[in-house]
Amino acid sequence: QVQFVESGGGSVQPGGSLTLSCAVSSMFSGNIVGWYRQAPGKQRELVAHIYSGQNTWYEDSVKGRFTVSRNNAKDRVWLQMNSLKPEDTAVYYCNRFPFIEAYWGQGTQVTVSS
Repeated sequence: QVQFVESGGGSVQPGGSLTLSCAVSSMFSGNIVGWYRQAPGKQRELVAHIYSGQNTWYEDSVKGRFTVSRNNAKDRVWLQMNSLKPEDTAVYYCNRFPFIEAYWGQGTQVTVSS
């Protein structure tokens, strides 16, 4: 049973923007949902998370550039990414925070390159 489904990735030039979307199973509508990413050759890392009450947290490298939001009624969480940099290139995933290993989805690829 799929709990988290990511979409919205793509290829952009440095300075560009993308909005990622995460469809969240309703069983997690009251949970903290996180956006994670994994770059080639690196470990997966937490980028941002959002509480059901809308409080948010961001990793230092994305503060001021990324915005996480959610609509609990629609079971959706978004990650608006602005001023993208080549180092943002990664596969992006959503999952509960703390994550549940069994619920990693396919992720969505984000490539930032000129």
